[in-house]
Amino acid sequence: MQGKRIVKLDDIAGNGNAWRMADVLVFNTGHWWGHEGSLRGWDLIQSGGKYYQDMDRLVAMEKGLRTWANWVDSNVDITRTRVFFQSASPDHYNKRVQDALLRPHLATGPMSLTKSPNEWSAAATATTAKNCYGETEPMKGTTYTSTYADQMGVVNEVIREMHVPTYLMDITMLSELRKDGHPSIYRGDFSPSQRANPQKSADCSHWCLPGLPDTWNELFYTVLFY
Repeated sequence: MQGKRIVKLDDIAGNGNAWRMADVLVFNTGHWWGHEGSLRGWDLIQSGGKYYQDMDRLVAMEKGLRTWANWVDSNVDITRTRVFFQSASPDHYNKRVQDALLRPHLATGPMSLTKSPNEWSAAATATTAKNCYGETEPMKGTTYTSTYADQMGVVNEVIREMHVPTYLMDITMLSELRKDGHPSIYRGDFSPSQRANPQKSADCSHWCLPGLPDTWNELFYTVLFY
């Protein structure tokens, strides 16, 4: 498999060697499990001694997380090391493709957008593929149905079954409300042509700084020291 990028779902030893003596370990995983095409971060998936072109992404994620959890339970000295897991940082793109990959039970009929139409600003609804462009206010309430709901179910189950105490920092819901917090077309490295085409170019994955990640850091600081 020379030259291939391989995700090894049942082998974490190589990375784990760098974590053994840490005082604090913060882990996370998230939306890259739903990437496809040129954004997909691997060529093959390895599991149980076999190679796969692809598989159910939630199944793959759970296998990987259980490998991680087993490593933590077997190698972390709880008298020295504290373990945290930060939940997925959401993006605000059209979620049709990602829903089909991460929530296949939703793909039997027409795939809906993550947000209902009245949650988008006028500037956003003017585009064919809705994204964060033109969004200037957070969403309201806490009834937002997460694209990452199934992922969070897996994360919660795996952490609940671990022996080493692992603090779950769930920043997903509060971050999903912040559809206004992305760079959109205002990234410093965007060309004029990219800025003129927000439908294809808007960056709705990363976050502005100062901005929402500062809230994550404040929450982490609180659980770490208080």
